[in-house]
Amino acid sequence: MVRIILERHGQSCANKKGIFAGQLDVELTETGEKQADLSAQYILNNYKVDKIYASDLKRAYNTAKVVADRLDMEVIPIKKLREINAGKWDGKTFDDLEVIFDKEYSVWLTDIGRAECPGGETVKQFSERIISAITDIAKENEDKTVLIGIHATPIRVMQCVCKNVPIEDMKTVPWVTNASITVINYDNGKWFIELESYDEHIGEFKTKLQANV
Repeated sequence: MVRIILERHGQSCANKKGIFAGQLDVELTETGEKQADLSAQYILNNYKVDKIYASDLKRAYNTAKVVADRLDMEVIPIKKLREINAGKWDGKTFDDLEVIFDKEYSVWLTDIGRAECPGGETVKQFSERIISAITDIAKENEDKTVLIGIHATPIRVMQCVCKNVPIEDMKTVPWVTNASITVINYDNGKWFIELESYDEHIGEFKTKLQANV
């Protein structure tokens, strides 16, 4: 069995400004850095991490790096773990998306599993990329505990996989909060959830996505 700790990145500058970041490479805020510190301490107190991977985007990579630095380990960056390629949505505020791309964005808000980012990926394409990348990591790390610094939508994808929820029904799975911990297990080709969107360690610094995401 492989245990995979999915650590969502701390609050980013895009999160704070209400911007759809997608694959924009944005930094963590001061709050995000504090969240990453608290999340790292929780992970170190509860798990023996054997290997660390992350999306190569700064907000996810730097969140996982806090754990790596304390263990004197490296973070292995993987481009396939990036957030969805949002195409024309990247860099626009969620409020603007509701106006400029009202039809397409309304699908994202109400039926995300069937959404398509104009000029970017469909959620189905994106999900296939994420499942492939994380399954590869699992197969390479039999009997280990692996940490992955990652984004909100990829975690939502893996929640669907673990719960046998079709990607088309992703709307039934809620978003996870910043720097929350979701632990999944891979055993003989099957996925299971051990811990889901745990964020009690964040305390007063807890943040989440705004309503129109």
